[in-house]
Amino acid sequence: MTSKVAGKQETKVALLEAGMNIMVEKGYTNTGIQEILNTLGVPKGSFYHYFESKENYAVAIIHHFDQCYCENLLQTLRNTEQTPMNRLKAYCETGRTNLVAQNCRKGCLIGNLSQEMADQSEVLRKELCLVMGKWRDMFSSCIQEGQESGEITKNWPADHLAELFLSGWSGAITRSKTLKNIEPVDIFMDVMFAMLRK
Repeated sequence: MTSKVAGKQETKVALLEAGMNIMVEKGYTNTGIQEILNTLGVPKGSFYHYFESKENYAVAIIHHFDQCYCENLLQTLRNTEQTPMNRLKAYCETGRTNLVAQNCRKGCLIGNLSQEMADQSEVLRKELCLVMGKWRDMFSSCIQEGQESGEITKNWPADHLAELFLSGWSGAITRSKTLKNIEPVDIFMDVMFAMLRK
């Protein structure tokens, strides 16, 4: 009984991982369920045992991505061995390294789906809003800590700076993907961190 449950859970996670990897590259619309099933060798009946629809599957992928991403994000943004400013820089440097390794492709699943689906699915839009709001609050806490220590400007509220940071970062990644070079990300980092230091 235990092995069956474990097997079922492994199948569900495998479906989420496969969908996440394909969707980040192809988007929601161009990702076919059959392609995912073929990748794993899983029958269609198994898919619908776990997910009611493609939209329901996408919601589960968003949650799965968010859970994995937040673990790494919190390790970076709450790393007390670094100052808040250096934590933000470490986040950007990691993202930049990943983007270079991917030849300015893929980017962030949440950002990609937000651009594609915000006007197409109210269900997905709401889920994406919740995730992005949670991320903004994590960045806001880090920025507020930097403001309290005098390292980061107090000219704007921490939540405003966090919103600007994430909006600018997302836009820079999109531009880098379009231009197929890293310059927009480098410009964002130069300007953003100069602004945070003022």
